[in-house]
Amino acid sequence: MAVKATRSDIWSAIIDDRAGGAADRLEELARAKVNLEMVFARRTPEHPGSGVLFVGPIKGAKAERAAQTAGFSKPESIHGVRIEGGDKPGVGAKITRALGNAGISFRGLTAIAIGSKFVSYVACDSADDAAKAMAVLKKL
Repeated sequence: MAVKATRSDIWSAIIDDRAGGAADRLEELARAKVNLEMVFARRTPEHPGSGVLFVGPIKGAKAERAAQTAGFSKPESIHGVRIEGGDKPGVGAKITRALGNAGISFRGLTAIAIGSKFVSYVACDSADDAAKAMAVLKKL
């Protein structure tokens, strides 16, 4: 199973937990023509009335300024790895097992398959874990 694993910065912003809360932030990035590959939003039960929006990548100085103006920041505690490859039954299990066997405990994972391909993002706690994850995944 050949996969491509690369570093991918993940940015986040707090959003209002209401209809349009995510759109408010994303529209600011769209106006600045920021091209996102990944968007993930969720409520934050520990903070009723708010949620968190994760996006990536933010590439270039203009995109970074737009993201900061829109309330996004690059958390120091989230180090992203983008994984892509051919989709087959069990690919997610193989990826997560390889990470587990390498001692990498990830803080988040998202994945989607379209046709015969998949793309996944893993959020690691440290730059070292992200580097280790990329090395392990490139061996799959």
